[in-house]
Amino acid sequence: MIYRYKNIDVNISISGNGDPILLLHGWGCTHDIFKEIETVLSTCYTVYNFDFPGFGASGEPDTVWGTEEYTCMVEEFVKENGIKNPALVGHSFGGRISIIYASRNDVSRVVLVDAAGIKPKRPFRYYWKVYTFKTLKWLCNTFLPKAKAQAIIDRRRKGAGSSDYNNASPMMRAILSKVVNEDLTHLLPEIKAPTLLFWGNLDTATPLSDAKTMEKLIPDAGLVVAHGTGHFSFLENSGLFKAVMKNFFKIK
Repeated sequence: MIYRYKNIDVNISISGNGDPILLLHGWGCTHDIFKEIETVLSTCYTVYNFDFPGFGASGEPDTVWGTEEYTCMVEEFVKENGIKNPALVGHSFGGRISIIYASRNDVSRVVLVDAAGIKPKRPFRYYWKVYTFKTLKWLCNTFLPKAKAQAIIDRRRKGAGSSDYNNASPMMRAILSKVVNEDLTHLLPEIKAPTLLFWGNLDTATPLSDAKTMEKLIPDAGLVVAHGTGHFSFLENSGLFKAVMKNFFKIK
């Protein structure tokens, strides 16, 4: 279905029948990344699988959203469609949205998969790279013709920026820059629903230490570690993920 939110078309796949589950994908992904687990969950539940604005078949925001704006979109969809007490499954960036949503709304269960939300402790070289780029950008825009300045900035960005950043549109780059610096640690104790943490021990984007912090701060949380997997642990060990999810959601 297409859900209209603030002049943005939001694509949402709906399948199954039963209590509601919302699937919330990570940055740079689409609802397709959850297709396998959607098939499992939809045997017993009604599953709402989102393409967030700016991804997949959904339109792009026309202002710089943060995680709060994405969460408000999900909240409005839930309210308008009469959805009560949904379960949430969020990977990476979708985990950020799950944390905010679950901290202030009634939910039945939460699954955080390699979830973002804890601000990383970055080494000095990270800040050196960020601020030297900002300085270069200022110098180019101040002293060089526009076309030449942009060419230099783009070349430096491609060499230094992450693939997520380099592959994004200008608007989505601005949104990514905003959301990656949001620290949601203070919200974790507000999540009252049973929470499953599923994590790859080799995850470098959201390290296992983040999961252990979440397990400590969320009142009713349990951690499952998928050894030998990284940031996409649910895909790298899909067999374990499906078995854990079936148990958590009581699917035979």
